Amino acid sequence: MARKARKSKGNTSKDIHEILGGKCSIFRVAQSGDVWQFKMWVTEEQKYLRKSLRTKDFDTALIRAEEKYLQTYSDITTGRKIFGMYLGELVSEFIDWRAGDVDAGNITKGRLVTIKSQCKHVLNYKSEKLKISELDRNSFLDYEVWRKKTVTGTQSVTIKNEQATINQMIDYAYRKGYAHFAKFEFRKITIKKDKIGRRSVFSLEEYDKLVRFLRSYSSKKQCADEALRNERLMIRDAVLIASNSMLRVGELWQLRWSDIVGIETRYDEQENPVNLVTVSVRAEICKTRTSREVVCRGGEYFERLKKRSKYTSANDYIFASSISGTKRLSKRKWYSHWQNLMEGIGIDDDAERKLTWYSLRHFAITCRIRSGVSYLDISHLAGTSVGNIESIYGHWDDAMKRSAAMKNFAIDKDGIVVR
Repeated sequence: MARKARKSKGNTSKDIHEILGGKCSIFRVAQSGDVWQFKMWVTEEQKYLRKSLRTKDFDTALIRAEEKYLQTYSDITTGRKIFGMYLGELVSEFIDWRAGDVDAGNITKGRLVTIKSQCKHVLNYKSEKLKISELDRNSFLDYEVWRKKTVTGTQSVTIKNEQATINQMIDYAYRKGYAHFAKFEFRKITIKKDKIGRRSVFSLEEYDKLVRFLRSYSSKKQCADEALRNERLMIRDAVLIASNSMLRVGELWQLRWSDIVGIETRYDEQENPVNLVTVSVRAEICKTRTSREVVCRGGEYFERLKKRSKYTSANDYIFASSISGTKRLSKRKWYSHWQNLMEGIGIDDDAERKLTWYSLRHFAITCRIRSGVSYLDISHLAGTSVGNIESIYGHWDDAMKRSAAMKNFAIDKDGIVVR
């Protein structure tokens, strides 16, 4: 027997009533069983919002419609998306929010650049047109596998940092009312101490070769152009200062002459003169947003930089461009010179070894460890924790291991250990 065709009840609106001066309306359609419906135009998103009021009673429908309008209007004025937000929109809004932290001094500009890069991976993993409402806690569960498959050699510690940023973003979305959960679930990443992806450090022989090469690199014989030679002389002093001060790259590049507290000559245990410089590292240029004072060798490098520079006012950058003292030497030039230096001393695997400007901070900290300076003192000067000195910055070479093995002790008649 043939099935009888179903007759449509129709979905034409009837009993339409505008309320609140025409800002919204209620109506009924036969298809919904005469249950009252709510409708209002959302100008910000150029769409009609339609919701069931779940009642057939007219007076109740009026009350609920007014409440719905006021709630929706409140959501609109606070910036909430009525029809849901796309992932691409969330990423843009989140980056703008973090940019406010740069202005407030909570994070550095370099950190914001990193966050932007991490968010690009998010949009490569999930479509920018994906609704936030379609995500759940497990939507990024396989993120680590995808990242390692997409870019061979991606370190686990890098992915773990990216996951922290992703969760910060979804927490922001949750607080703004865009998402219904505050945290993604990720597969657990266990990073062993020897797999932390630490940078290599220059050996003493490599560093000596670098210092020798810097002399010829910045000589008149190798560089007849005066402007370029001054730039190379600046790079030479930057390398030497970084190797003694333990400053981070961002801190080094953003130093101003007002940050130099003073330079004095002291004498070491062998009565050799040492030019000590005191550098005030401002909170706004420090990764940890905490100011500190660094006392280190190398005062003579600052002195000769100042003699050569045309820009020595308090607010001028120490490593200024040749155009003006208020503009820093560009990153492109910093890295171009670095590549020249690595090629000049015969290191062709600098990328694999992660030998960068930042490696000079590692080298400086390792030299302080060699000199027997306590980890606590190093942590204060370097602006990092004792734990980081042990797990990240401490590089023990064969000479240091042999030196440790050769240390001896004795016991006197009172049973006290004598070093």
